Amino acid sequence: MTTSPDGSDQAAAKPTQQGEATPAGDVRRVLVTGATGYVGGRLAPRLVEAGFAVRALVRDPQKLADVPWAPDVEIVTADLADPSTLEAAFRDVETVYYLVHSMAKGHGERFEDVERGNAENVAKAAKAAGVSRIVYLGGLHPDGEKLSRHLESRKVVGEVLMASGVPTVILQAGIVIGSGSASFEMIRHLTDVLPYMPAPKWVRNFIQPIAVRDVLHYLVEAADLPVGLNRAFDIGGPDVLRYGQAMNGYALEAGLHQRPIASLPLLTPGLASHWVNLVTPVPRAIAVPLVQSLQHDCVVREHDIDAYIPPPAEGLLRYRLAVRYALQRERDGQVETSWRNSSVSGTPSDPLPTDPNWAGHTVFTDDRTQKSAAPREELWKVIEGIGGQNGWYSFPLAWAVRGWMDRLVGGVGLRRGRRDAQRLHTGDALDWWRVEHIERGKVLRLRAEMKVPGRAWLELWATDGEGGGSVYRQRAVFFPRGLSGRLYWFAILPFHGIIFSGMANRITATAEKQPAREAGTVRRSQAR
Repeated sequence: MTTSPDGSDQAAAKPTQQGEATPAGDVRRVLVTGATGYVGGRLAPRLVEAGFAVRALVRDPQKLADVPWAPDVEIVTADLADPSTLEAAFRDVETVYYLVHSMAKGHGERFEDVERGNAENVAKAAKAAGVSRIVYLGGLHPDGEKLSRHLESRKVVGEVLMASGVPTVILQAGIVIGSGSASFEMIRHLTDVLPYMPAPKWVRNFIQPIAVRDVLHYLVEAADLPVGLNRAFDIGGPDVLRYGQAMNGYALEAGLHQRPIASLPLLTPGLASHWVNLVTPVPRAIAVPLVQSLQHDCVVREHDIDAYIPPPAEGLLRYRLAVRYALQRERDGQVETSWRNSSVSGTPSDPLPTDPNWAGHTVFTDDRTQKSAAPREELWKVIEGIGGQNGWYSFPLAWAVRGWMDRLVGGVGLRRGRRDAQRLHTGDALDWWRVEHIERGKVLRLRAEMKVPGRAWLELWATDGEGGGSVYRQRAVFFPRGLSGRLYWFAILPFHGIIFSGMANRITATAEKQPAREAGTVRRSQAR
């Protein structure tokens, strides 16, 4: 793995293999589970660059519909919880990358049971298909201590895979630092928001962060480990820090004053996760396992990996340099993957029916149409740029209050923002929405992931107007759940006239002003 001058990661082709030789001309096929996740979405294209034939296993192929590397991989639809779907996905595979973690319970099951069940299904499928190796990204944890539920679950998954009969390599990493990682975002927002930090006692615990670039280096090289190797390896960066030191290291790289930190022993993990949920954009479903894992010192206990996979030629990234790269890539709008695009437990997964009125549900809709003098292309730019820093073009205080209400009950709120300021892709998170469908230049459909008693969507269209200009159409759709859902809809109905009509008016007005604003920006740039 090499690093470009801007800090991006590039996988180098491998001229030799440490493992069993592959006959010339044979395809080395690898299967990546969790390809829509933070690490998996970065690993897949690097494996392609390294010369592997990559198969990506996903439950919803639409989530990979327009990622840049989609044409270079084979996408298969399967569900790790359903063994009957796995046979074809595992066929003719040399190495399986297991990068799936359940961050919260779902379907009435404990997340530990879901994780164990998925691991057992993968183990059986890999054994039946004759897979040569499983590579699992686990978590650093101390020996001889009672672990948090999430760390214990990840440990159990590794044990299940190693007992599968398929040689398994477990790479155990701690906090991963990179643009868009949940761990980095938690450090960042805690430090940005609070000039003085009353913090849980775990700010004194030791951590050993690792740059996402270096995690990817070890994952790619793990495909060439000796055949038959069946064990866990610790991986980590060169710096061992207290969590509080990590926050102040971020502060220095971000140009902030170092933060005084007061450790409060009475701030329990449960209260701390609520605190993180309110102060940062990380929702409670992700904040809980992150906070729980910080109850322990998570540092590298052995360096055996060095005998099998040397560090990158330029060395492992120091913590502050990894932070510097992450900040630069966020400023440049080059965040490759983000925790924001991880699925949120408890939110609807079924797509909006083509015709909601014939979907067999009670359905409420708010439908508005507005003509605009702007050409359709300009109208679409505003639609695709909605949310995040650009806002929602209507009654900002109402949106902010609704976002805080969602955070208070454990929802994602508005602080999630968006990964890219100009472009959206299927599966992207957008504040408390997720992009369910996008037909660029025509329609954007968003599915709500806020806490509501029902299921909600928002659709935005741009079409050509008769005789010039364009037509903007906006439709909110709500499928209520029980009496509470109906009461919720009627309770917010008076605000729709303000919020939704305001959106339609301001989006079309902004589109009409867009060419003049862009021309002014060009003139100012030329003047400088």
